[in-house]
Amino acid sequence: MRTIETDVLVIGAGMAGLTAATRSLDHGRSVVVVEKAESVGGSARYAGYAWTAPTRAMMDEVNPDGDPALRHALVDGFPDAVAWIRALGVHCGDPVPVLRYGIGHQFDTNQYIDQCRRRITAAAQLFTGTETVELLTRDNAVAGARVRRPDGTEIEIHSTAVVLATGGFQADSELVAEYIHPRAPDMQLRSNPASAGDGLRLAESVGAATGTPNSGFYGHLVPTGVPFRDPADFVALSLYYSEHALLFNLDNRRFTDETLGDHLTSMRLLEQPQARGLLVADERVYREWVLGSYVEGAVAVDKFDLTQRRSGRCGIADTLDDFAYLPAEWGYDGAAIAEQIRVVNAAADAALPARTHDAQPLDQGPYYIIETRPALTFPFHGIRIDAAARVLSPASSPIEGLFAAGSDTGGLYHYAYAGGIAPALVFGLAAADSAAERPVVV
Repeated sequence: MRTIETDVLVIGAGMAGLTAATRSLDHGRSVVVVEKAESVGGSARYAGYAWTAPTRAMMDEVNPDGDPALRHALVDGFPDAVAWIRALGVHCGDPVPVLRYGIGHQFDTNQYIDQCRRRITAAAQLFTGTETVELLTRDNAVAGARVRRPDGTEIEIHSTAVVLATGGFQADSELVAEYIHPRAPDMQLRSNPASAGDGLRLAESVGAATGTPNSGFYGHLVPTGVPFRDPADFVALSLYYSEHALLFNLDNRRFTDETLGDHLTSMRLLEQPQARGLLVADERVYREWVLGSYVEGAVAVDKFDLTQRRSGRCGIADTLDDFAYLPAEWGYDGAAIAEQIRVVNAAADAALPARTHDAQPLDQGPYYIIETRPALTFPFHGIRIDAAARVLSPASSPIEGLFAAGSDTGGLYHYAYAGGIAPALVFGLAAADSAAERPVVV
C-alpha cells in the first residue's frame, strides 16, 4: 500500500477544511487534503455572508444553551476571521446588520474557495473523489487515515494532526432521523449532497464525544411542492419574511413566536402534524418584507411570485372572509384561520404565542398565502470540540492528534443560530493553529 507522510491531514474541503489547510501552510506545515466529492467547496459555494453575534452578551442572549466556551470563542475569533479573508486577497464588505442581532460581511465565497484551492495545489497535495475509510492510531493518538481513491486503490496517510471537516450529516437519512427528528429525512436538502456523516463516524470510531442530543438544525421554510432545481434556489425559495408573517399548522393554530426568526420557526414546524403549515402575509408584510432584501446587499426576490410560477401551493385572499375558500385538499379550515388572524390582530402585544419583535396587525388585504415546509441545511448535533477545535473524549479530555471544524462539530448551537460560515472560518483557523503545536514529520 502506498503511504504518504505529512504534518497535517485535512479530511473535507469545504469552508472549514480549506481554511484549516491554508492556515496550516502559513504555519509552514506540510499538508494533505482529502475530499470525497469531485470538487472542493462544499456548501460554502452557495453562501455569501460571514456573520455572527457581535458581542458575547448578544450571543448569550440568542444562544443561551450553546456551549459557553464555543459560543464565546466564535464571537472573539470572528474579527480575526474577517481579517484572514482580506489577507487572502478576497474582498470582504463593510459590516451590515443580519437578522435582528447579527453583524456580517458580504464576501465572494467562490473567490475565497478558489484562492485556498490554488494555494493548496501549489504547496500541498489535494485528493478529490477520495473516500476516507478509517482513522489510524498510534500510541493513543490519531496518526492519520487510510483513504480510497476513485480507482479503488488505497493510501495510508500518516500525520501528526488530523482535521475533520466533512460538513455534517444532513445527507444521511438514518442520522437525521436519529439526531434531528423522525420526519427529518423528508425535508429537502438545502446543502451539498456529499455531507453524509463521514466526520461523525470517523470521530466516534476513535472514542470521540458527540452531542448535544436534540439540539436542532439550521434550515429555512420553503414552499411545499417546489423542488430545488439548483443551489441558487437555496436562497431564492427560502421564506425569510416569515418572522413578520403568521404561520398556522394543520390544526389551524399558531404554535410558535414567528418573529424570533425563520430559522427557529423551521425547527418548530418540523414538530407539527405532517411538518407543514400555512404562512400568511398581508399587504404590508408583502410590500415591506416579501419584496425586500433579507440582508443589505442581497438581491431581492418576490418569494410569492416565484412560488406561484413554480406551481407551489399558494394563493391570494382579498379579505379574511375569502379564507373560507381555501381548497379543501390542502387540509386547513380557512374560516378558522381567518378567525385566528382577527384574534391576533385584536390582541396585539398580548397575542399568544407572543409576537415579540413585530406585533403589528395583519389587517391590510390582500393576503398572500403559501403552504410551507422546513428545509435542512445542517444539523447542530456533531463532534464535541473545545475552543481550540480539539476533539474531546466523553471525559472532556482532548483526543491527541484529532481536531474538527465546521458543520461536523456539535455543541455550539442549541435551538439557536448565529451563522454557519463564521464558525467554519473561526474553528478552521483554530484547528490549524492547534495542529501547528503538534510535532512535525521528520
